[in-house]
Amino acid sequence: MKKLLCACCIVLCPFVFSWAAANPGFGNRRYSLTVMGEYSYNTAWLHHGNLDIQALMPFNHYFEMETKLQFSSANVYTGALQLRPKFEVPVGEMFLETDIMYRALARNRIGDITAALAVGYRMDYVSVTLGVFGRVMDDWDRSMHTNDSYVVEPFNLLYRLEVFCRPQNNPWNLSFMVSNTDDYQMERMWQPLFMVGAWYDVTDHWRLDFGAQCKPTGMFHLNATFYGATFRTGFTYRF
Repeated sequence: MKKLLCACCIVLCPFVFSWAAANPGFGNRRYSLTVMGEYSYNTAWLHHGNLDIQALMPFNHYFEMETKLQFSSANVYTGALQLRPKFEVPVGEMFLETDIMYRALARNRIGDITAALAVGYRMDYVSVTLGVFGRVMDDWDRSMHTNDSYVVEPFNLLYRLEVFCRPQNNPWNLSFMVSNTDDYQMERMWQPLFMVGAWYDVTDHWRLDFGAQCKPTGMFHLNATFYGATFRTGFTYRF
């Protein structure tokens, strides 16, 4: 039986990979590597710079994965993993999303891990995601022999709405997004982030990326004040 299974895998694998290459998925999504530099400011960490590295891996028409790393001069380091099964619908596609993110706040000696489950829909001009996430925060110096404990937030709402000016497979585009999560943070549901993004395809393989983010505080308490802003630029190489 094992020999039969191995023989089937050997025979079918070339067909599976050739099919996946011929069906890159929604919006002509391809294997890609993105590197971006950021200037950021907020009232807690003041001025700082970030280096972002991201990889998109659309294994086939029904499943893709993203990995993300951020190194910050504020002495904060973040890693994230997204798993995304996809299902075609008459217009666009539905997807399920599992997010796991770990942020090491070395400056404060605190670890912050978040995990989310969400369902989403995307088409040429709109992408919508809704889900839940939980958070665990722990002090690196917490002694196991004291009554101190880690902090758990078992339930938070996750939401994301992004609107595009042009279909997502165009060589240039502009988008506007409101969400309580981005590539490297998941905020509480009453803490929305406002983002603008753009890209321009220089060649079939090279893409220029631009983005900006504004993070106010107190939005849901009718007393919104500025907390921070981020500006980013970089490039994507698509295989």
